[in-house]
Amino acid sequence: MRRYDWFQRLWRERRSEWARRVEQDRGSTVFLGDSITQGWGGGLGAAFPGVKVANRGISGDTTRGILLRLQDDVLALDPAAVVLLAGTNDLEEGATPDVIAGNLELILQALERHDARLEVVLCQVFPSAAAKKRSAASIKAVNALFLAVAKKHPRVTYLETWPLFAGPDGDATLAEFPDLLHPNEAGYAKWAAALRPVFATLGLSETGADPFTPEEGFERLFNGRDLTGWGYRPTTEKDKASAARWQASDPNAAAWPIVTEPATFDGLTATPDGRFVVIGGRLVVTAPREYRKIQQLFTTREFPKDFVLKLEFRATPNADSGVYLREPQLQCRDYRIAGPYKNLKSYNPQDWNELVVSVKDGVAQATCNGELLEAAIALPASGPIGVEGDRGQMEYRRIRIRVLSR
Repeated sequence: MRRYDWFQRLWRERRSEWARRVEQDRGSTVFLGDSITQGWGGGLGAAFPGVKVANRGISGDTTRGILLRLQDDVLALDPAAVVLLAGTNDLEEGATPDVIAGNLELILQALERHDARLEVVLCQVFPSAAAKKRSAASIKAVNALFLAVAKKHPRVTYLETWPLFAGPDGDATLAEFPDLLHPNEAGYAKWAAALRPVFATLGLSETGADPFTPEEGFERLFNGRDLTGWGYRPTTEKDKASAARWQASDPNAAAWPIVTEPATFDGLTATPDGRFVVIGGRLVVTAPREYRKIQQLFTTREFPKDFVLKLEFRATPNADSGVYLREPQLQCRDYRIAGPYKNLKSYNPQDWNELVVSVKDGVAQATCNGELLEAAIALPASGPIGVEGDRGQMEYRRIRIRVLSR
């Protein structure tokens, strides 16, 4: 606990106010943290229209302080979900990363004891600066331990907010953190954008159906209601070899489940393993608890003729996925952070983007929001369309195709 007079006074004032609002804030999505959370203030509700929110940030607070006030400030509200950002003040106070991560574990255990179904969005500690007693190396160490803790808790979504803000040296940028610690309006806007896709998947927002109708000549590959027409295919020998090489050489290699028998998911709204889920007209590739996990979902049809494929995708920060074109994979990711197309002018981070693939005579051209990604991808004579899951959450919608006569 911090002992400064200003902190103790603020602690009492804010918590006394909240004690009078328990019934009013019951069932909220609770934002829990320190000055970064407190500083969102009245803009928090405006950032998430239709989502009932409660701000439970106290400037200067630490993970220990959050743990001590968790029952009265959070659990008493029976929250719909919790967004947690904490740890930066612990570093200023000289706490070691393992102590900070230990406190996080206790916080998550307390949330689970209250409600085993409670969803928690754990944000990485934002970048700051060594001048603020928060070096890039120390923040990275905390975030690595936070990931290890998150992996043990199935209801925790680990959101990569550090690369969302970090500059080339790993520190915060003055353009979004004028004092190298607290975000400005632009910084809060990026944080809100990063959270919105997760809120949609958790059912906190975007709960209506997608009213989209395909253009004339196009047919849906994904009907927006279930996984009819999609399934798992047996893992190829090439992919088995790739998985074996990767996992043998890298202790942090992605999990890569091997599929031995084909499976179709007609009429289902989720794959049995829960990796691919249909929500509100979206095909969601959920974030794996393992952090990275390679899985592939394919159409049960194959497409030997020329075609035009159109779809829209949305990625959480640093998410990694892909679209299979008969066999080759076109990288479909959070391009701004994960690449490989980092310099696209029209890419919309954490929002919807249109991918168009035109195939003619066995060669594919791909664009994102009209900008060229690849001019000539050589394709085999026939094969399915597919989407991949690797890291983070990816969403696809309005997947449709126009098969050409030749």
